[in-house]
Amino acid sequence: MNESKMNRGLKNRHLQLISLGGVIGSGYFLGTGYVLEKAGPAAILAYLLGGVIVLCVMLCLAELAVEKPVSGSFVTYAREHISPTWACGVGWAYWTTWVAYVPSEMIAAGIIMNNFIPEVSQLWWAVFFGLLVTILNLFHVDKFGESEFWLSLIKIIALAAFSIVAGLICLGLIGDQGYIGTKVLLGSGGFAPNGYWPIVLTMVIILVNFQGTEIIGLAAGECEKPEKSIPIAVRNVTWRIIALYIIPISLLISILPWDKAGLDESVFAAAVTQYGLSGFGAFFAFVILTAAISCSNSGLYGAARALHALARMDMAPSALGHINKNGMPSRSILVSICACWAVILLYSFDPNSALYTYLLAVSGFTGAIAWISICWSEYRSRKCKIAEGTEGALRYKTPFFPYVTLFGIWAQVFCLIVMVFEPELREALYAGIPMLIFPMAWYRLRQRRRARSRFHHGGAISTLNCRSRLRFSWLARAAHPAWRWLRPAV
Repeated sequence: MNESKMNRGLKNRHLQLISLGGVIGSGYFLGTGYVLEKAGPAAILAYLLGGVIVLCVMLCLAELAVEKPVSGSFVTYAREHISPTWACGVGWAYWTTWVAYVPSEMIAAGIIMNNFIPEVSQLWWAVFFGLLVTILNLFHVDKFGESEFWLSLIKIIALAAFSIVAGLICLGLIGDQGYIGTKVLLGSGGFAPNGYWPIVLTMVIILVNFQGTEIIGLAAGECEKPEKSIPIAVRNVTWRIIALYIIPISLLISILPWDKAGLDESVFAAAVTQYGLSGFGAFFAFVILTAAISCSNSGLYGAARALHALARMDMAPSALGHINKNGMPSRSILVSICACWAVILLYSFDPNSALYTYLLAVSGFTGAIAWISICWSEYRSRKCKIAEGTEGALRYKTPFFPYVTLFGIWAQVFCLIVMVFEPELREALYAGIPMLIFPMAWYRLRQRRRARSRFHHGGAISTLNCRSRLRFSWLARAAHPAWRWLRPAV
């Protein structure tokens, strides 16, 4: 892949806020009620466990991105360290994830604006926000980074403001309820009113909310001094995500009884409204609108870079690998946004469309697969470097290897297994597995046809990557001694 034409205009602060923008969407402000409803106050443990998994994945991504800062990120790493077939499946599944998720954020923004201006339908608002996000993504990458910086900053300020207000409510400095302490937290059935199994189930759902952090890797090919920016951004984003989830939600469950939480409205607005701060409702409506636009903005960015990477690796039409004069993958952006509009159009015909729900459910599965792929790639890459004796040349190393890496892999495999036994989550597997398998099958069949064609025309394999050399070396040692001369030096 030729990354030389990509515009490296993203600064470190852009990198961090782009990733945060993909994580803190409208689903965070509206969907937290569902998590609390299922797990009660014990939901905070689910967020903590999810945060630990995020940390493991991001540390693995940092090592890979510093070593090779390309816009293809984990798609490119999967091709090099796992297999091209797997990379094709992961790349297309990831693209589908955002193509399904971005319209949901646009529709959420449309619903909010329709409440303010009912004369304009939510569909037209969704189309308007789609156009806005398209324009933002077609700017110079530094302009896109700047827009996402300010959009994400609004969400962070809102969560900080909520945390301060909720803290003052807990201390009895706001409202007439006095010092609250643990009365609300433990007052409706205790810490885990529904048992501890819902903690596991909600953790799976929470991991979907955390998805978007990997966009840092996709932005690596367009950032300044990636060897310095990436490790700093990874560390800061990871801890900020944990802080922006753990602290506000800990305070939330301290002032709002868990059995009053739900999907009808933002639990953050509902929590402060019952203490006489009704103006917060309108404020959070604006914040949710900003969150939806920001998440759509960064999600489209991630989808377009993944599609561009697939095209550059001959896993998508080559025309989509085009870079315009501004250093932007404009064709990949336009195709991605057109796909998003198609989903919005589908929604307009039938808001309860099963296909729309089917596509949206993909994000839970494919997001986990992308994260597993990151950890798996780092594991294979490090093992390869250890075998070659080049581990010391790494500019950044995942700490406590291989334990951090293996925990990141198997924790998510466990989450996928949980999906199998939970009817509410099983739909994600039904939706996600075909999105992973079909591109893999297509790529495999195409490569076999090309291999047969090369064979008939006298073609030969000229190079082997580290993974292939190691495998071939093992096979050669197991073979008859007469064939050991074929073993390449490792």
